[in-house]
Amino acid sequence: MLLVLIGGFALSQAFRTAPAIMAPSLAQTFSLSPQQLGLFAAAFHFSFAGLQLFMGMAIDMYGPRRTIVAVFPLAIAGPLVMAAAPNFSVLIAGQILTGIGCGPAFLVCTVFIARSFPAGRFAAVNGAALGIGSVGLLLTGTPLAWTIEAASWRVGFMALAAIAAIAWVAIFVFVRDGTPAHEPRQKLNVGAALRGYGELFRLPHTLGIFALALTTYSSFMALRGLWLGPMLIERHGFSLVQAGNVAIAISVVGMIGPPLFGRVDPGDRTRRRWIMACALTSAALFLGMAMNPGAGGDVALALVVSLLAGFGTLQYADVRSAYPPHMTGRAMAVFTMAMFLGVAVMQWFTGAVAGGAAAFGIETYAAVLGAIAASLALGTLAFKVLPAPAR
Repeated sequence: MLLVLIGGFALSQAFRTAPAIMAPSLAQTFSLSPQQLGLFAAAFHFSFAGLQLFMGMAIDMYGPRRTIVAVFPLAIAGPLVMAAAPNFSVLIAGQILTGIGCGPAFLVCTVFIARSFPAGRFAAVNGAALGIGSVGLLLTGTPLAWTIEAASWRVGFMALAAIAAIAWVAIFVFVRDGTPAHEPRQKLNVGAALRGYGELFRLPHTLGIFALALTTYSSFMALRGLWLGPMLIERHGFSLVQAGNVAIAISVVGMIGPPLFGRVDPGDRTRRRWIMACALTSAALFLGMAMNPGAGGDVALALVVSLLAGFGTLQYADVRSAYPPHMTGRAMAVFTMAMFLGVAVMQWFTGAVAGGAAAFGIETYAAVLGAIAASLALGTLAFKVLPAPAR
């Protein structure tokens, strides 16, 4: 069942990274500015993140299967809407539908793991799930680039919709909720559930965890999910398929990182120091790319960023150990919301930075990558100075 649920997460990964390969074609078709490209990419993540708390409630009350079976069809409808989009507004509407449809995709995996495996195995199993789910990133590398060049970006969206439909059927057929008969399912009480989230936010260490979560995964996704293709094409003259090949390589490396960090998790005593060191190293790598070290340098640094992005597994383990068991589901939902809200804000923000860079005489991608590096440094500072959980 976990593998089938990971299939839904893999499609979520594909949809959130498609703009990196779609962007040049969409910009040409609809005459989009960098700000509009940033908004297009961010629309998925705003809708995805905005509903995480409610997805968490639904999973607690109705179970993972019922939740994802009910919601994921929107991830099939969304790309079909985008494939038929006559203008930018309809394109955004399709992204919003897709983001909502993918809303429970990873949360059901995380909650399933937290409930089904011992605490000592959480980091390793969750890291493996993240790594396997990153297969979705492979779809939006060379295969999507080939599809766009051979047919069109519209056919690319239709292909993603077809694969999403297969994933939904697999979940419907193979996944079963495991609530025992002697544990009657509770009715959804939104007020009580929101008060439960309020309890979580009253804990002093939540703010620091939330602040860093806004910047870590979002930095990688801003690169892989939006700016990688345009940067390689405009800065270094790559073709779309060549950019897709680089995206494939980055995605393969990205599959290694989460299980690797899950295996080397140092435990509660030193994990937070590891997290801060990884975040600051990532900031340094983005700063290196901002300095335009050449095509080979940009590709090499992007590969290291992708591998290092796997330290998000340590952040999940930190959340798992920072809250009592009865708050695990809510804590995971809030952390996931923070991560993807961060992605939305980062993609929107870097789109604005890209649009305004020329006015200051700064190369577009130097400004974008420098802004990402600064955000990582600020997130790490907040994580360091704000209260830490008691161990």
